[in-house]
Amino acid sequence: MLKRMILAALATAFVAAFALPVQIAPAAAEGMSCKQAAKAKYADDRKARRAYKKECKTAYKATQKA
Repeated sequence: MLKRMILAALATAFVAAFALPVQIAPAAAEGMSCKQAAKAKYADDRKARRAYKKECKTAYKATQKA
C-alpha cells in the first residue's frame, strides 16, 4: 500500500511538472536575446511573442541608459 502511494505521488509530480507552463523571467533570460526569450515563453502565439519582444527591448534600453 505504501509503495502504491509513493508511486502515485511520484507519477502525479512528474505529470504536474510537464503540465506547468514555462516561465521565463527577465533575470533568467539574461543570456538570451529578446527574440529567443519571446520564442521560449510564447511558442504558439505570434502576437504575444511580438508584444513581449517589444516590451523586452524597451526594458533593456531603459536599463542601459540608467
